[in-house]
Amino acid sequence: MKTVIVTGASSGIGFAIAEAYLKRGYNVVGNARTLDRLQTAAAQWGNPSNFLPVAGDIADPATARELFARAIAAFGKVDVLINNAGIFIAKPVGDYTQEEVQTIVNTNLMGFFYPSQAAARHMSANRSGHIVTITASLALQPTAKVPALLPILIKGGLNNATRGLALELAASNVKVNAVAPGIIDTPMHGKDEGTRTFLKALSPSGEMGGVKDVVEAVLYLTESGFTSGVVLPVDGGATAGTW
Repeated sequence: MKTVIVTGASSGIGFAIAEAYLKRGYNVVGNARTLDRLQTAAAQWGNPSNFLPVAGDIADPATARELFARAIAAFGKVDVLINNAGIFIAKPVGDYTQEEVQTIVNTNLMGFFYPSQAAARHMSANRSGHIVTITASLALQPTAKVPALLPILIKGGLNNATRGLALELAASNVKVNAVAPGIIDTPMHGKDEGTRTFLKALSPSGEMGGVKDVVEAVLYLTESGFTSGVVLPVDGGATAGTW
């Protein structure tokens, strides 16, 4: 039985990714800031015995070490890491506060680096494994309709880091990829029809994607034996160009 670590596993896309792996029979090690949120998620899945909650700030290197140590102690090894935890704050560049800058850097950048570093060490030693990071298609194709310099800065860096790490780990048989979602219909967008109409207009398809679309892309990448260094947009064609 394979084992996957999912960061940001208690809600949204991370919740759906963790659930999909549980349905496929994986051992799932889920991370979120608080144990209560992970326990609530586990209850929604029926408290499966192959789900291990590990709470902690993913920006803290100690959390990444604990994730891997506990996963290995419980299940033997880690086959897949999903770097899902992230924060998206869109606003004009002059409006970002110092606190928002630090929060985005901590969660989106450090929350990628330390788990990926731990995964690279562990998976290289085993000569197998997959690392998939959830980034953003806006970092591949910015638009004046959505000013969001900080997410573009960090997520764009992660897109390039995906390619660099894929090359670095290729000889160790570790695959490194990313999924770059566009506008995905999650509860964070609310139910206001004006907001939803605006969000749909950001895609050339005129629709928002579903969480299922992102999950399917993640599963494809972690079950592919010869795909690495790919940043896969799931955005209704938004990265094809401007419109």
